[in-house]
Amino acid sequence: MPYLDLPGASLAYDDDGTGPAVLLLHAGIADRRMWREQAGPLSVMHRVIRLDLRGYGESTLTRTPFAHHDDVIALLDALQIQRAVLVGCSFGGAVAIDTAIAHPDRVAGLALIGSALSGHAWSEEVDELWEALAAEVGTDDVDAMAEAEVRFWVVGPGRDIATMDPDLLDFAWRMDRRALAAEAALGQVDVHQLNPVATYRLAEVRPPTLVTAGAADVPDIRRLADRMAAEIPNAHRLPDIPDAAHLAPLEQPEAVNRIVLSFLGALRG
Repeated sequence: MPYLDLPGASLAYDDDGTGPAVLLLHAGIADRRMWREQAGPLSVMHRVIRLDLRGYGESTLTRTPFAHHDDVIALLDALQIQRAVLVGCSFGGAVAIDTAIAHPDRVAGLALIGSALSGHAWSEEVDELWEALAAEVGTDDVDAMAEAEVRFWVVGPGRDIATMDPDLLDFAWRMDRRALAAEAALGQVDVHQLNPVATYRLAEVRPPTLVTAGAADVPDIRRLADRMAAEIPNAHRLPDIPDAAHLAPLEQPEAVNRIVLSFLGALRG
């Protein structure tokens, strides 16, 4: 497994296949392993890079100030990739959008799956859903917090956990537990944001953009997908992915692969 050494960090990534470059950016409750079902199918005709964002997964960080979107470009530079399609889920989608705004000449397209958005304020509805689930969970109880986040994000507010694949839930819990440690460490670092943040700048996103979300995801994420499709100039909103919540690439990999491969094919013309 290769690493890219940067000031204050060592970024872990996987690099498979040849052809037009596709960079996969993981959710904030996960790491690059969440793309385990996409790497093979996408790399048949593309160069597929899966990155652990700084502090997540097997990537490291110190207290050196940085910006995630600049790390993305540093990796593309190191791999001698001039332009790449960015595929982002949740927090990874927010990083992808930030990158497209900050470095528009480096992004050939955006595929946003249940994407977050830098600067977005969560609704009172979603805050109440979270409080109902996790109000009694101590922030220092990492195991319980990871379990709550898996129920909130991976199961989703409208589904019965008993109907879910226990192996998927366990895998998501293990990734989330590690991601919580990353969030705690990142809280001690000056992480640079766009100024203004992306929530006010969607009209600046120029690459062709595909937007979708899991049908069982939290309401704000699905509403964000609608907003992105409406405000990004060259965006297309696909229907929500059935039987999936926040980690659709893991839960419905065949559907996600079809969506992304179709988008990549359209970009090739």
